[in-house]
Amino acid sequence: MFKKKILSTLLAVGLSATFLVGCGSEEKDAASNGEKVNVKLLVTGALGDKGFNDSANAGMKKIEEQFGDKVNVDVVEMGFDQTKFEPSLVDASESDADIIITGGWDMKEHVETTAENYKDKKYIVYDTDVNYDEYDLDNVYSMTYKQNEAGFLAGALAAAVTTSDMELANEEKVIGFVGARDTSAVINDSLVGYIEGAKFIDKDVKVEVAYIGSFTDTAKAKEITLAQYSNGADIVFTAAGPASAGSVEAAKDAKRYVIGVDSDQALAYEGKEEQKYIISSALKNIDNSLVDAMDAYLNNSLEFNTHSVLGIKENAVGLAENDIYTSTVSEAIRTKVSEIANQLKDGKVEVSSALGMKEADLKEIIKNAK
Repeated sequence: MFKKKILSTLLAVGLSATFLVGCGSEEKDAASNGEKVNVKLLVTGALGDKGFNDSANAGMKKIEEQFGDKVNVDVVEMGFDQTKFEPSLVDASESDADIIITGGWDMKEHVETTAENYKDKKYIVYDTDVNYDEYDLDNVYSMTYKQNEAGFLAGALAAAVTTSDMELANEEKVIGFVGARDTSAVINDSLVGYIEGAKFIDKDVKVEVAYIGSFTDTAKAKEITLAQYSNGADIVFTAAGPASAGSVEAAKDAKRYVIGVDSDQALAYEGKEEQKYIISSALKNIDNSLVDAMDAYLNNSLEFNTHSVLGIKENAVGLAENDIYTSTVSEAIRTKVSEIANQLKDGKVEVSSALGMKEADLKEIIKNAK
């Protein structure tokens, strides 16, 4: 039985500092045996989601670019049939892969029950933790993200926009939030941060909250988002994975602002009308975290049997600051949001988390925000 080790204090010198701990002779041999390390990424669903999976895939591309002389990279799309997730993980574990990367809550149990049967393999798991106390997982490194911090910045931006004289802003102090499922702790973590960020700017801002009930139903996402615009919201934060594309369509149709999620969603709409309405995105930099984890592994400093929680301080979350953001959002608002980001990094502002929060407390927060 292995005691779970939480890397609760992360160094301020960057995300890679999180990994600067020895990983033992076994990992050292695996990373420095003179042969290329075979790295396999398994994504739930498919690429092209303009968010979560694409960010992980971007990380694999960066790994190949930076460490191509040391690694071979392979990406597997497992599809949307969840009954195929565990067999796919087993197949990967039976293959010549040295390191298997996967992520998301729906892979948690599969990793727990599979990894302990393949001690010759290493596993890197993102956006979920694993139970180190109940399973023998000394070959697993897991990491989650402080999406509540990214949500806080999104909320601050939304509140600043709705109280501004920006072109598409109205006079009502109303902003929206469209989440995938109300049962998702990660989605609700973004929501809690979003509400607190909005109230940090203006306590009188109202937050409309609705859930799609799915990560893939773009039609429902569009319907809900249009309803929030009709109810007075001039900007909506959509935290719904692939379904967020529906919210982007709604923003175009209603000619209102939208904040994307996970990756810089505006980049996925280059040359299209939708792009100009996506004024920013709440980033979950899975790509950066995978690159840093692989860098640590290749340098024999990635400690398995541990879990890291990565936030804005480690450049693991934040807001997209692209050309649309800088040209659409006023300098005064951008400066204010940047100041808040620095306060988060310095620990001067603390954000509540939905992770571990009682359902009654979450409902009270949502109720008070309306």
